[in-house]
Amino acid sequence: MSALNPVGHGGLWKPTLPFGLVTPLLFIALIASYFLFPNHLALATQILVLMIFALSYDLLQGHAGIVSLGHAVFLGLGAYGSAILARWGFTDPLFGLAAGASIAALVALVLSPIVVRGSDFTRLLVTLGVASLIHEAANRMRDLTGGADGLADFEVAPLLGLFAFDFEGRTAFLYALTVFALVYAALWRVTTSPFGLALRGIRENPRRMPAIGSPVARHLAVSYLLSGGIAGVGGALLAQTSRFASLDMLGFERSAEIVMVVTLGGTGHIAGVSIGAAAFGLVKDALSTVSPRYWQLGLGIVLMASVFLARGGIGGLIERFGRFGRRA
Repeated sequence: MSALNPVGHGGLWKPTLPFGLVTPLLFIALIASYFLFPNHLALATQILVLMIFALSYDLLQGHAGIVSLGHAVFLGLGAYGSAILARWGFTDPLFGLAAGASIAALVALVLSPIVVRGSDFTRLLVTLGVASLIHEAANRMRDLTGGADGLADFEVAPLLGLFAFDFEGRTAFLYALTVFALVYAALWRVTTSPFGLALRGIRENPRRMPAIGSPVARHLAVSYLLSGGIAGVGGALLAQTSRFASLDMLGFERSAEIVMVVTLGGTGHIAGVSIGAAAFGLVKDALSTVSPRYWQLGLGIVLMASVFLARGGIGGLIERFGRFGRRA
């Protein structure tokens, strides 16, 4: 196991967590859901997309300390990029996935000089303003984006030329699970690397890091680019598996939702954030089924209770149970 022990949000973060019990149990549960809940694979696929999106934002806030109220822009750009290319005849899902990630990463690269040099309040305003501009631009470009109606009339070719996207959602789920596993592994590697340690140092003490020669602006720009690209992967995956891209994927509500998801999971903990995203998706679906009119009220109560009862989110609970187990 790695000896690295970077500083986390509430103390010392243990990078050995992904190689402990939590990550294997998480993936066992995900694989088991394929067999145990064959009639709910569409929901499971949406949850996997939410988990990817949450991991992308956690890299930004939980590791680099950059707050944003416009992160859904990258999700939406990935979705629209993949959907528009599919309408133009580029229906290969892997090509669409790469294209969606590239488009989102390119926009993140353009925005990064503005975002990384501001204060938290400035970043909130800038990201919210940019998100509003892109949302309105997408709404007005009806010939390209479908406007308020979105895009639905596009095809997705069989995965690898062999596995068609079936009505039951089996291929979509396995595709999403594979992409999630790759993103999870890549982010664990990034966050436990010297680059990840530098990001945490910048988050904890941005004034001191330049004094030891750390290129703060460059590190933050790279983290913003990576975060945007991963969110673009989630957006492309969402469009391909749902055969739909809409303005909702770019909207403020989606950006605010992912902030809540990461807070629930515990910022800076990839396992906790993943579990938090799954819990959020399941609770949201259950409440909307029980009470279609008032599910948002119920969801708000659940989230408030979780913040008060679980300090540090699910990731914090995992750490506390781990320390308790070691003492026992």
